[in-house]
Amino acid sequence: MYSHVTLGTNDIRRAVAFYDPLLADLGLQRQESDLDRGYAGYAAKPETTPQFWVTTPLDRRPATVGNGVTIAFEAPDRATVDRFHAAALAGGGTDEGKPGLRPHYHPDYYGAYVRDPDGNKICCVCHRPA
Repeated sequence: MYSHVTLGTNDIRRAVAFYDPLLADLGLQRQESDLDRGYAGYAAKPETTPQFWVTTPLDRRPATVGNGVTIAFEAPDRATVDRFHAAALAGGGTDEGKPGLRPHYHPDYYGAYVRDPDGNKICCVCHRPA
């Protein structure tokens, strides 16, 4: 459905240090980047979509957090959600919702929410039964 999603960062090197290990467990690798120019893109394979990008804003103004914005990454199982949350916290992220069921979304929604070092809200979710 989506081609790509982009989040802003104020420190691209800090951002890739956070996202490289965090996304690897989901099968996403950094496929393209130019840290001196301020961008990095992740995907499952080169030249495929969907893609996830982190970049310093093109207008050179500080990156800010979108109120009400959450980027969710799909996990194949609940253990991956647990690892995502732990890796995010270990990498400098902050907790926005520990791993667990959120039956108000649907009975098998198992997710975890964090904020990256720039304050962007991200989620990892598994929609499958245990």
